[in-house]
Amino acid sequence: MNQQKLSKHSFIHWCKFIGLSSIGFLMFFIPINLHGVKSIPIDHIVLWIKHGMGEYAGFYALVMVIAGTLLPICNRSLLQKPGEKYFLGLKCLGLLLTVFALFETGPALLHEPDVLPFLLNKLVIPVSLIVPVGSVFLMLLVSYGLLESTGVILHRIMMPIWRTPGRSAIDAVASFVGSYSTALLITNRLYINGLYSARQAAIIATGFSTVSATTMIAIAKTLNLMEIWNLYFWTTLAVTFMVTAITARIPPLSSLNDLQRCNAQEKNKPFNKQLLKTALEQGLQAAANAPRLTKNLLQNLKDGIIMTITIIPTIMSIGTIGLLTAKYTPVFDWIGYLFYPVIWIWGIDSGTALAKASATGLTEIFLPAMLMQDANLSARFAAGIVCVSPILFFSASIPCILATSIPLTVRQLILVWFVRTLLTLALAIPISLFLVN
Repeated sequence: MNQQKLSKHSFIHWCKFIGLSSIGFLMFFIPINLHGVKSIPIDHIVLWIKHGMGEYAGFYALVMVIAGTLLPICNRSLLQKPGEKYFLGLKCLGLLLTVFALFETGPALLHEPDVLPFLLNKLVIPVSLIVPVGSVFLMLLVSYGLLESTGVILHRIMMPIWRTPGRSAIDAVASFVGSYSTALLITNRLYINGLYSARQAAIIATGFSTVSATTMIAIAKTLNLMEIWNLYFWTTLAVTFMVTAITARIPPLSSLNDLQRCNAQEKNKPFNKQLLKTALEQGLQAAANAPRLTKNLLQNLKDGIIMTITIIPTIMSIGTIGLLTAKYTPVFDWIGYLFYPVIWIWGIDSGTALAKASATGLTEIFLPAMLMQDANLSARFAAGIVCVSPILFFSASIPCILATSIPLTVRQLILVWFVRTLLTLALAIPISLFLVN
């Protein structure tokens, strides 16, 4: 039967599924050496664009920050979301700080090399380029069957390991190759429709809905990890999913209601024995149903630009607040003491700094990378994983989750963040010492 299904697909469908998906994989995961720099093709493209912009790259970033600040004002519906007015204030602050950085005005302490100049040149400008460019090629990974094929292959292991239905494999993969916002939209819709229980939706939202591969590239660049990009990416994915398997079994997530709200439960029929053929059929079907390439490209570019202008104003504002707090107050030192014992066990260099940096991740995911950029390789590698695996941070993902119908409170989200960070450090440090020391 599978053979009959496969035979109905045209040569064009096969080309889309295999050809375009392969190009997408190449762009994100196959490093190449250009002009003495070994990195993935997307990074080379971004470097080429940034070099071509020259001194105007900062003004490009300013335009994006202005657009991101005006977006919630122009789209009045956004102001109805919980906490959006608060974030509008942060975006206005981000705009002011970007102007300060570009025109070298404002308080002198902001212009120290590790505050506004660092944020603008090492974070805001690269992110404002990486996310739109990456979103174009991300289309090739998510739109032409690779995502669906992966979901079929992962179907059988989701419930035993992560206590979520097979369909959540799509959420899990969508997060790493797409974005947490996309995955949260999927999760919230399935929860509202009764296809996820409260516990399942919470596990997926706090365990799989992490930052995209494009954001991870920016983190890796900040920590100078691009030469070992594949090792960093796949290790981070493995650690994130291992931590999720644990947090799904302990409070507060394990105490949530696990009853689905309608009878449209997933039929857990096993796939037939020819699993790879089933995966291939699903991938080809997705390729057959995919939008026209140019239309898809323009839509993904639009989505990438919207995501960029949404996040970079708050990266600038919350990043500055976080850096100043870390530099001039002991707040993150105090929180970091809670993580230090698990770091001390392994005797990793820069352990105190890593504990403090890990604590800053609750405010903004890039802060651990910014604070650890000058540490040794194993500490930087661990910090890069800590940026991603805890998943929850106040500059974006926590407000997004609170805006959904998933029944999670701020207190529960902070507790999940703490547990995930502790578990991430416990796994990431020995792995980093073994792999890159």
